[in-house]
Amino acid sequence: MSKKIAPSSPIADTLVDLLTPGDGTFDLADMALVLAAQDTPNTDIKSYRTHLKSLYGAIEETVGKMTPDDTNPTPSEMAEALSTVISDTFRYRGDEEKYDDLDNANLMRVIDRRKGLPVALGILYIAAARSQGWNVTGLNFPGHFLVRLESLDGNRVIIDPFHGGQILEAPALRDLLKVLTGPSEELESRHYRPVSDRDVLVRLQNNVKARRLDLGQMDEALETLKSMQLLMPDSSALCREAGLLHLRLGQVSEALSELEDYLNRAPHGPERSRIDTVVKDLKQRIH
Repeated sequence: MSKKIAPSSPIADTLVDLLTPGDGTFDLADMALVLAAQDTPNTDIKSYRTHLKSLYGAIEETVGKMTPDDTNPTPSEMAEALSTVISDTFRYRGDEEKYDDLDNANLMRVIDRRKGLPVALGILYIAAARSQGWNVTGLNFPGHFLVRLESLDGNRVIIDPFHGGQILEAPALRDLLKVLTGPSEELESRHYRPVSDRDVLVRLQNNVKARRLDLGQMDEALETLKSMQLLMPDSSALCREAGLLHLRLGQVSEALSELEDYLNRAPHGPERSRIDTVVKDLKQRIH
């Protein structure tokens, strides 16, 4: 069962409407805007949707000038068009100076400031590519969100939204992986595994949550966690995290509910045993 952000939250209701059952498809950028509205509820989302339409139109125009067969561009031509429009024309870039700024994970603020985190910028690249009907997906690369483009004949390139949409070949990917995870790490197939749109949004919201926790904004971090639970309603890990955050806030009944939900879903292991002990202690405190 999906978890609500709040009992009568209009943001929650909008998310429920957008999270289509069945194949689970939805407009990734629009969903990110709705999530951003959770933090900026008085901001009109329409102007941001208009901006995205302008960006998509510029992509289409650029592709038409770039290649005689704009219905079947190569992955390199796709990457060049995206980089030309998003990085050069619209001046989007990764925020290397204030990487941990909360605004870098809010798509509305990313559009306002033209800079953000890899995953936030990646959402723009994915949405822009899809507006042209291209095959595109985010990748399960650790610590730095990357995007893969694929042409109709199956050729692929991987691009880095944080650095202007540049194409990363295997040597560059290997170097980046070692910087992020350590010199002993080697590229494996799991690093290229595509992720779902829900995974992308959870990754985005996880950045929001982490920054709110760093700022001591516990209530706001909990609200972000609830949006993540709505995106991933079957996640035992999110139940555990929400329960422990409720506990930090002194909300014992809510903590108990979430942690019991975790126990009903989690596999046996040391962490489950630890939470089981916490639940038993909470029940004693309540009764």
